[in-house]
This record gives sequence, structure tokens and C-alpha cells, in this order.
Amino acid sequence: QMDLRLLLLSILLGSFCDSFAQKEGNECISAKAEYCGKCIQAGAKCGWCKDPAFLKQGEAVSTRCDELESLVKRGCLVHMIESPKGGWVTVKNKTVTNRKKGGQKLKPEDITQIQPQKLKLTLRSGEPQTFDLKFKRAEDYPIDLYYLMDLSYSMEDDLENVKNLGTSLMLEMSKITSDFRIGFGSFVEKTVMPYISTTPAKLLNPCSNDKNCTSPFSYKNVLNLTSDGTRFNTLVGQQQISGNLDSPEGGFDAIMQVAVCVDQIGWRDVTRLLVFSTDAGFHFAGDGKLGGIVLPNDGKCHLENNVYTMSHYYDYPSIAHLVQKLSDNNIQTIFAVTEEFQPVYQELKNLIPKSAVGTLSANSSNVINLIIDAYNSLSSEVILENSKLPEGVTVAYTSHCKNGVVNKGENGRKCSNISIGDEVTFTISVTSTGCPKQGKPETIKIKPLGFREELEITLNFICECECHKDGIVNSSQCHSNGTYECGDCKCNEGRVGRECECSSNDVATEDMDRTCRKDNTTDICSNNGDCVCGRCECKNRDNPEERYSGKFCECDNFSCDRSSNKLCGGHGRCECRVCICDPMWIGSACDCSLDNNSCIASNKQLCNGRGKCECGSCKCTDPKFQGPTCEICPTCPGVCTEHKECVQCRTFGTGEKKDTCEKECSYFNLIKVKDRDKLPQPNDAAYPVMHCKERDANDCWFYYTYAVNNSTQKEVHVVDSLDCPAGPDIIPIVAGVVAGIVLIGLALLLIWKLLMIIHDRREFAKFEKEKMNAKWDTGENPIYKSAVTTVVNPKYEGK
Repeated sequence: QMDLRLLLLSILLGSFCDSFAQKEGNECISAKAEYCGKCIQAGAKCGWCKDPAFLKQGEAVSTRCDELESLVKRGCLVHMIESPKGGWVTVKNKTVTNRKKGGQKLKPEDITQIQPQKLKLTLRSGEPQTFDLKFKRAEDYPIDLYYLMDLSYSMEDDLENVKNLGTSLMLEMSKITSDFRIGFGSFVEKTVMPYISTTPAKLLNPCSNDKNCTSPFSYKNVLNLTSDGTRFNTLVGQQQISGNLDSPEGGFDAIMQVAVCVDQIGWRDVTRLLVFSTDAGFHFAGDGKLGGIVLPNDGKCHLENNVYTMSHYYDYPSIAHLVQKLSDNNIQTIFAVTEEFQPVYQELKNLIPKSAVGTLSANSSNVINLIIDAYNSLSSEVILENSKLPEGVTVAYTSHCKNGVVNKGENGRKCSNISIGDEVTFTISVTSTGCPKQGKPETIKIKPLGFREELEITLNFICECECHKDGIVNSSQCHSNGTYECGDCKCNEGRVGRECECSSNDVATEDMDRTCRKDNTTDICSNNGDCVCGRCECKNRDNPEERYSGKFCECDNFSCDRSSNKLCGGHGRCECRVCICDPMWIGSACDCSLDNNSCIASNKQLCNGRGKCECGSCKCTDPKFQGPTCEICPTCPGVCTEHKECVQCRTFGTGEKKDTCEKECSYFNLIKVKDRDKLPQPNDAAYPVMHCKERDANDCWFYYTYAVNNSTQKEVHVVDSLDCPAGPDIIPIVAGVVAGIVLIGLALLLIWKLLMIIHDRREFAKFEKEKMNAKWDTGENPIYKSAVTTVVNPKYEGK
């Protein structure tokens, strides 16, 4: 019952994705699965119909494999569909430790920071299995710290400040944990040329200036991890500086030995910190060639009497090799380096997960604060990593961190700013593709970097259907050449055909091909299938609802006529390229209805007596009438008067129907326009338009058009303003009369003045003329000159 419910749920979910699947292609059909096991490996949405009578003539075996919804539509009963589902069960689910500092002291192995610890997953191809992993940073968690120091000559003053590191660091770390251990190791360089001077005197004392230095060495484990800080101080105080020739040091050799020599160092399964202190760079893989060393580092422990003895034999390790070993042994690295080499070690930090870089003062006086800060930085971030995955298996992470922060993608592996006692959750999805390694169980592990706890997951793969177990080997239904399982034959190697009736060597003979040609045509299986053992097996289509069928694949269910873009108008089914119509429907595309109910008019007449009913709609014989029942006449007289009151109340809120407007006048679609030019014109519309001009109670005119469009919807376009007669304006009239009188008076005065001027000028001219005539009357001739000349002497005084 549970399987049936799951199957029905899958069918419902599949319906949402149906259209998308059709566009992208059907992965189930594309797989061309010959048996049930191959079908369910094609995708999570695929199912196999094991009903022996499911396939029609000509259909290929692979059409048994289809999407669940499609199989049901095609007639396969739900209980006959094989579609197994994956799942997961918890094997070990110990709750995370809730212990506070000062409480009962637990062994490290009794402290749990992740939950669950073991799972069993059953994976079906393409179906993700999702579960939650809880991480809680435990309080008072034990810490092991190993201090690895460069003892080349330039670190002389640093050594002095480290000699009291043990007790000081123990005191500071006691604020974080009550279970803290510390160890010490040192390194210089490979003991071969050209890294050191091999002259006897330099081998004894590599330093100059009469400094007392110890012989050079590659790596030395000075103190195993211990909780005795005083012993740390004592042993470190006995150390001496050494020397070498080149600037890069052999620190990678030392880190490798510290990581892999677990027992010699004394590492516990707790938080492991490695502090790497130096003021120089580093040699890495390939640099050993300078000293004639070409063998790659083997990544094994080579400590004898706490000294690395194979530095002259193995090359420096590569960065990737170091990353692997540090991760395998859950060691978190803190690089305490001088400011000069900060950029170099920052780049190295980016390559080594769960590592930090701190700036070391010139004399290492700030080393304690550096370690505390780096530890807080490392422990406040949790990063999940998984072991190597089987081929075809993928893991996706989503982290649910503090303050509701959700990370996905690559950042879904991590959470930051985690304080002691904080709890975060990771949602993990595991997905497989196909059936990795023939279905053999696999084990993967997921763990937070730098911690010993891990989640162990056993993967089981679904590669076969349940009905596979009931298969009959060499069944008579398969001509004793195959296994009858899940409703069909799974042929032995070398046999083909629906019932394994043919040898694969005889498949392409000409005699067999002849039986696959219809009416002796040249097309084999109508070019829609393959001839297998003298019988046609039709090709599959990307759309699972489209199929070829028939003895010669001459039929299909998708090439019939369409109406309204629907196959057979949506009122029939397509069989062998011909529409088989539903009752009351006829036509090549089932688009003609025999039901006359839609043609009955309101007067109970067929098409209102003005047409005939064809295919469920009226064909009006009178072109003036239109509509589904020939009742609408938009251009008939009286239309304007009929709709006047409704247009008036809906547009202007006036008229006799203003109180019942909403109830009686909602039968048409009203469109308002600004002026009469915007009204539809008869030559602009694809249907008749009636222009109307009506007058309201205030003698105002309003204009509108009435029409019925092609979808029989009534449309009214109305000018949203009234055209009312304007009354006389008194003020302009009075002003006009007064202005007229004034203007007329001024005009008369001007005319009178002009006439007077003309009269005066005429009188003056007449006077001047008469004056001239009076001078001539004196008898004096103005041009007469006397012949007598009179001379007057001005000096004559009359004496």
C-alpha cells in the first residue's frame, strides 16, 4: 500500500512537469530500455509497465518504459507499473554532547559534535536522497597543540621568547579548555649540498661570528604532546640555533612528519593544532633536484630517535600531498610568519583548508596572542568535506547557519562565526546517475574539517525492478532463448526479437525485410520503424503521447486534422491518421457539432427564423442580422432610441434609468472618447456600426455609436462631453452697445472736423485769389520801366 501511495504521489508530481518534459524530450523513451532494470536507471520519473498485454502491434519493447503519468494515460494499471523508490535509514544517531566547562569530564571519544553518525541510503538513478546533519561545537573540547619552529640562524631572538611559551600558553588555553596538551619540534634544512655547507667545520658549527650553534638537521621532535608546561619550557630552553645556506627552509619535510607520525608525536582524536613558526619561505616538490634528490616524498613516518632520517633520500612533499595528509589526520595549521612573508603564506593558506596565517613580530613576542586569535578564527568556522565519491554519485550541501543565514552551492559546505555551544544544520542531498559499479554497495564519509567526528554513509543502488526476481530463465515464451521477466522477454546474447525468435546474425536478411514492406513498397516499416525478425518495431517519438503503430508502422495518432490548434478539435481521438469523433460531433477534424441547442433564440425559434443552424452556430440569411442566434441588428432603425437611456446613465449619470443603471444597463461594453472624430467609422470597423445623435432633458446633444463585434459582444463608443446650446451673455452685449455708441460719436465728430477743415481751406484759397485780382486793377504794370533816370547826390543838402 505504501508503494502504491508513493507511486500515485509520483504521478501527481509528474503532471506538473509534463509540458516541460515534452519540450526537453522524454528521457525514459530516449533510453530505449529493453528491460525493466535499464528503464528505472534512465531517470527518477521513469516506470515500466509489466502488463503482458500492454504493447500494441508494431510498438517497440522500449515503449514499456515511459513517464509514470504517460503510462497511466496509455492504459497501464497503476499496480502494473514498476517504479521503485529510494530512501534512507539512520543506523547510529547519538545526540550531540551537551557538556559545560567545569562539569563531568569526558573522554575525547565520548564527545559527539555531529549527528547522526551512520546512515544507509538506497539510491535510485536521478532521485536525490536528502537528510540533515547537525553540528554543535562542544564546550570544553580537548586541544592538542604542536609548536613547530624554524631554528635557522635568523630565528635566534625568536627562540628566547619561545622558551617560556609552555606555561604562558597553558594559562591562556585554560580559559578555553581544561584539557590542553602542548608539544615542540624544530627544523632547519636537508643535510645535503647546496642547502647546507658540508665542510666538517660547518657541519659542527654552521654559524659564523663565534656563535655556538648546533649541527644542521632536517626535523627534530623535541617534545611529545604533554600537559606539563614546565617541561616544555625546560626542553625548549635547551635548544640551540643552527644554520643553512639558502633562504627557503625545509619546513614542508617537518610538517609532513608531524602529520603522519601520529604515535610518535602523541596526537589524540581531539582538536589538533599545528603552529608553524618561521621568518623565511619554503622548499616544495621538485626543489630536491638541486641536491640530487629525485624520489617523491612517500608520505610515511621516518623518525628515528625523534629525528627525520630520510631527508637526503626523499624530495620535499608537494602542497597537494601536504593538504591530503593534514586533512586525513584532522590537523589545523596556523602559520606564524613575519610580515615580509605574509603574501606567500596567505597564498598557501588558500590552498590548505582549515588553516590560518598570523603576523609574527620580529622576535616572536606576540606568539601567544597570535595562537589564540588564530585558534578562535579556525574553530569558529566549520567546513564539511566528503571522501572520494563513486563514479556517478554527487553530493550537494545547503548550510543553515546562525541568524537565519542560508548558503547554497560551494558555500553550502560552511558556516562561520560559530561560538562554543552553537548548533548549526547542514542539508545534504546525495544523487546517483545510473548504477555505479554494477550496484555493489559503497561507503562514503562526510566530516567537518579539523575534527575527528564523521558521518559514515553506506550507499546501496537500485539497479533492477522487483519483478526481476520472478523472471523465468530460458522461458518457452521467449523460444527458450531469453528470460521472461516483467511482462516481456529479455533475450540472451545473440538473440533478438519480441520473443527472442531470431538470431542476431539473421536479422538483416532480404527475406525478412520483404515482410516489413507494405504492398511491396521500397520503404521498410513505412520509414517509421525497424524490421526485427521480419516484424516491424516502430520508432519512439520524443513526445510520449505520440506513437506509431500498425503492422507496418503505417499508422500514427498525431497526423489527424486539427481545429483550433487541437488534434481532432479536442472532440475525438486520432487512430491511424483518421479522427474518430465523439458522439454529436462530425467532420474531418470533429469540429462540427450536431447539437442545435446553441442556435435557439430567446423567442424559442431556431436562429430567430432568420438563418439555419450549421455545426452548432447560426448562418444568418439576412445580412442585416448577426450574432449566435441572428437576433442582433446594429443598423436597424430604433437602435439608437433603444440604447439611449442606458448610454446616458452610464456616461453622464442622468436620464430615466439612472437609479437602475447598474442592473439594466450592463449588457454592453462602454468605451469613452474625447470628440466625435474618435468615434469608429463604418469603413474603419470590420463589423457594422450605427451612429447615433440623441438629446437629453436639458436640450443637450450627445453622440455615440453602437456595434456588435465578431465575438457577438456589444460595444458602445460615446463622446464623454455634452453639446449644449449656449445662453446670451449680457455683459459683452452691454459693453458692445456702449462701445458702439462711443465709437459712432467719435466717428461723427471726426467727420464733422474733417468737413470743417475742407471748408476753411476752400474759403482761404478763394480769398487769396481775389486778392491777386485786386493788384491788377490799380493800372500799374509791374514790368513797365520809365525812360527817365533820376540821380540823387547823397552829399547834396539842398543848397
